[in-house]
Amino acid sequence: MVCAVEPARALRFMANGLALGRWALGSMNTVRIAPGLYRGHSLFDGSSVLVRPVLDQPRAQVDYWVGHDREHLSPRIMAKVLPRPGGCVVCLLAWRSPDMSDARWARLIACHEAEIHLIQSILEKPRPGARKK
Repeated sequence: MVCAVEPARALRFMANGLALGRWALGSMNTVRIAPGLYRGHSLFDGSSVLVRPVLDQPRAQVDYWVGHDREHLSPRIMAKVLPRPGGCVVCLLAWRSPDMSDARWARLIACHEAEIHLIQSILEKPRPGARKK
């Protein structure tokens, strides 16, 4: 998704575990439970999930380690921020686990389509006190 914001700002936002709770439909309302580890709740069934966003600054990438047990998180989602004139492109990639049903995979795809629009909307919303260009 093309976003009219600085790539560095988009990357910081994508790596922010509390901000994740504003756009990740499967991990809403995240709270920090340990350094770098967050718990959120699914909008679908209310279940909780743990997420550890890991920023790779040189690659402009965030890997989201996800699971229900902090000792057994898996790298399931990746966000990539690519610079472009006037802003950046934010991409979400997901890996399908072997035990994921076709229905669950279809739901994840639909969620990511909505989430990328939420990310764009949040990033492009004027920040309080920001001057208009």
